[in-house]
Amino acid sequence: KDVQKEREPHVYLSKEEVKEKIQSYNSSVTDKLKMTLNANGIYTGFIKVQMELCRPITVQCSQSQGRCAPSNQETAFYLPEGCVNTLHISSTNTVREVIEALLKKFFVADNPAKFALYKRCHKEDQVYTCKLSDREHPLYLRLVAGPKTEMLSFVLREHETGEVMWEAFSIPELQNFLRILDKEENDQLQILKNRYAAYRGKLEEALRGVLKPG
Repeated sequence: KDVQKEREPHVYLSKEEVKEKIQSYNSSVTDKLKMTLNANGIYTGFIKVQMELCRPITVQCSQSQGRCAPSNQETAFYLPEGCVNTLHISSTNTVREVIEALLKKFFVADNPAKFALYKRCHKEDQVYTCKLSDREHPLYLRLVAGPKTEMLSFVLREHETGEVMWEAFSIPELQNFLRILDKEENDQLQILKNRYAAYRGKLEEALRGVLKPG
């Protein structure tokens, strides 16, 4: 169940309270992704973000990445369903900074404003998905909820604006989308041709058996 954007009340904890919560958090961690409290009161840790993107992302390729042509270019593709990424962040990092870090990590050239970070949590035996404010602090939410992702998880999605605002995309992005659609159309057409060719072969084989003399 999706609900409206939620501003999580941020309770300012003392350094001792933060220390106690981090100790409790680390004692429950099972994947070694623990939190660390620094002398200045800022703590660091890891969050996992599930990518639930309906549209292709545009990736900037360059020679320095060693995967593309020498000149800078962009390519677009769909992320695999259920793709999860892990980020190391601090308690001062905001939702907007987390989104920007995710896109930068994978050389995504799309405007960060196209995306929103959601939290998914369990309340009264139901699962709720809430869009977070840009100024929320995801690591604080992770610390308060504990390390269990079934209690709280983070999801990256496109902004839900109803109709797709195509004017927000650049010409290279739109051209890449068209190329992807053409490829998908050709792939589906080939699948259909292969399926009907198989049916035709079986029918012809059956006819030969029926018409075979004697």
